[in-house]
Amino acid sequence: MIKKAYLILFLAVYSVAASAQNADAILGRWINPSGEGQVQILKKGNKYYGKLAWMKFPNEANGKPKLDNQNPDKALQSRPKLGIELLKYFVFDGDNAYENGSIYDPKNGKTYSCKMTLNGDNLKIRGFIGIALLGRSEIWKRVR
Repeated sequence: MIKKAYLILFLAVYSVAASAQNADAILGRWINPSGEGQVQILKKGNKYYGKLAWMKFPNEANGKPKLDNQNPDKALQSRPKLGIELLKYFVFDGDNAYENGSIYDPKNGKTYSCKMTLNGDNLKIRGFIGIALLGRSEIWKRVR
């Protein structure tokens, strides 16, 4: 009887640890399909975030950093695009899915609901308004 209790406890702890390892598989750098930018995905508490960590062309022709000039918040329009947190609040939902997050598009200054699905070295990003059917998807590749 005691052996069964230990076995059940061991299996419960092992399954929680395995789930946490699967969830963290998303951590690292990802490049968008155009190759213009890389996003560093990191974990804060039990949520996942992503910041713009590299840009192919981070500066304007005059050498000054490109700014977040499309942001609807005037106070944020003077910040450099490089380093902006684009992905926020994602929660691992099993089956390699990350949901309940948002994605910010610095090209148009809009924020969309978002879900992500991890498949090996491919990360499917689905940004949408309202329901996931009304949106756009991209496949980001892991940077090695």
